[in-house]
Amino acid sequence: MHPIFFKIGNVAVYTYGFFVAMGFVIGIQLAKKEARRLGRNPEQITDLCFCVLIAAIVGSRLMYVGINYEMFLKSPLEIVKIWNGGLVFYGGFIAAVFIALYYLKRCQLPIWKTADILAPSLAIGHSVGRVGCFFAGCCYGKTCDLPWAVTFTHPESLAPTGLPLHPTQLYSSLGNLAIFFVLWSLRRRKSFDGRLFWLYVLMYALMRSMVEMFRGDFRGTVLFDLLSISQGIGLVMGIVSIGMMVFLRNRERKRNP
Repeated sequence: MHPIFFKIGNVAVYTYGFFVAMGFVIGIQLAKKEARRLGRNPEQITDLCFCVLIAAIVGSRLMYVGINYEMFLKSPLEIVKIWNGGLVFYGGFIAAVFIALYYLKRCQLPIWKTADILAPSLAIGHSVGRVGCFFAGCCYGKTCDLPWAVTFTHPESLAPTGLPLHPTQLYSSLGNLAIFFVLWSLRRRKSFDGRLFWLYVLMYALMRSMVEMFRGDFRGTVLFDLLSISQGIGLVMGIVSIGMMVFLRNRERKRNP
């Protein structure tokens, strides 16, 4: 595809970074809009989003480096070149959750109400960011002979060139887009706080596990000769999300019988 979006003199704007930035901008605008609708301070949501962004980038990069550590032993400086691709969502998600909890406690914001505000934005932001993965060639798929297979030809692509591959980046982008529409449609009629967030976690875990089956890049250690690391984390997160939704729903019913 086209890893470099455009150049101004000797300065290159990488397509991957451009779409990640666009995903963040779109996500934060939606989160602010939802905060206003619910009578929350949009500026606090903006500050939270920036904290989450930084934590997500650092966490997702560290997890990618940890899984592919052999790639960075000879060239440690490559660790900071995130514009070339190489972020693992669950690493960023876990880091972002810890930072968000700290921020929410410090600012005395309701955890689950705020999490519900952010959930649709996480999905749409991730959807847009995955388009950047497609252009960079990272997170590429296995070879296939399907009509929609893509063949990367750019010499700087992170995907193998000259082979028809599953467009797993687009599978993930479309999956996240579908999750966004589900969450956005439910936001006005949720039965308890936290429902949108944990529904997002559950739907993403299911979608990610399915997309993983078509991934062709190195997935790290295979757990129990069956699951990739991301699938293993997704399984745990899926179970946790179901448990949390049951817990929060029952708690709401006890409060409002």
